[in-house]
Amino acid sequence: MHKVKGNIWIETEKGAFLGSGRVELLLRIKECGSIAEAARAMKMSYRQAWELVKSMNLQSRKPLVITLTGGTKGGGTIVTSEGELAIINYKKIQEKFSAFCEAQTKELIF
Repeated sequence: MHKVKGNIWIETEKGAFLGSGRVELLLRIKECGSIAEAARAMKMSYRQAWELVKSMNLQSRKPLVITLTGGTKGGGTIVTSEGELAIINYKKIQEKFSAFCEAQTKELIF
C-alpha cells in the first residue's frame, strides 16, 4: 500500500529553526533540567545540543532555553514559556500535517 509521508520543520531566513529533533531536545531539556543530560538521552554530543539550543535562541523573539548558574541547586537549564509555546505550536502543525498525509493517502489510486 502506498502512503503519503513527509517531515515538517520551521525555517527563518537564517535556516532551520524548529523540527522534530529540536522539539525532542526541548522536551528532554524540560525533563532533565540539563542540556548535557538531554544530549546524553538523545545520544548526541553536548556541543551539538548546545549549538541547536543556541541556534533556536538566536532565531526566536525570546530565548526558548535559558541556563541558570550557581545557587543552592548548582544551576541548571530550563525551557522558557516561549519554548513551551514553540513546542505546542509545532505539535499542532505536526498533527495537521499528519491528518493531511492520511487524507491524501486515502485518495491515492495506483
